Amino acid sequence: MCSECSRPHTCYGLFGSSLQAPAQVIHSRTARLTLALRASDDGSAWKPSEAEEAEKGRMKRTIIKDWKTRLSYFLQNSSNSTKMKSKKVGKHRKYFRPSPEEAQLWSEAFDELLANKYGLAAFRAFLKSEFCEENIEFWLACEDFKKTKSPQKLTSKAKKIYNDFIEKEAPKEINIDFQTKNMIAQNIQEATHTCFSAAQKRVYSLMENNSYPRFLESEFYQELCKKTPITRVAQGT
Repeated sequence: MCSECSRPHTCYGLFGSSLQAPAQVIHSRTARLTLALRASDDGSAWKPSEAEEAEKGRMKRTIIKDWKTRLSYFLQNSSNSTKMKSKKVGKHRKYFRPSPEEAQLWSEAFDELLANKYGLAAFRAFLKSEFCEENIEFWLACEDFKKTKSPQKLTSKAKKIYNDFIEKEAPKEINIDFQTKNMIAQNIQEATHTCFSAAQKRVYSLMENNSYPRFLESEFYQELCKKTPITRVAQGT
């Protein structure tokens, strides 16, 4: 059982030392269980067919391609903010590549990463690649929930968080124990700002002790810490 996303597998990063993870544990949300190890009727270990191995290979290449696309998106947002049209930002958030020194600060503490808008966006992209982005989404929902002042909004937000992240078979169900789930179910009947405190601490600990170290070891993060500038496009001859 995965310690981070309540699913019957082990989550692996796609860069750094984790790239060598067995292909059978790489999964998608819609087909994660079909890639699990299975047993045949006689109890012997199940061996995938050539077609299934080929499908796994295609899935792995698709995931890595998606990762590279995300990396390119972040790296192409250069630190030269003079090129951004401030009048047309609208609802679209723009993040600019941090300096290597700024990125290196993220390794000092998990809170340093979460407090930085670019760092938070990069970490969310990393968690998405590991199929456990529900952890950071739940944590952010709790942060917003604690800032809510209206009692009516507090109640409606509590129910939404419960439906999205807590209840059994929730679309973004997080990995917390049965007792905590029951306590939350009771607390949201008369919602207070501490309804999700225990669950939020649990999820924070999971990210800090598992996903965060893998993020720091990933090629994605290492690229941000490089002091060499992005290679310029060569001029035509």
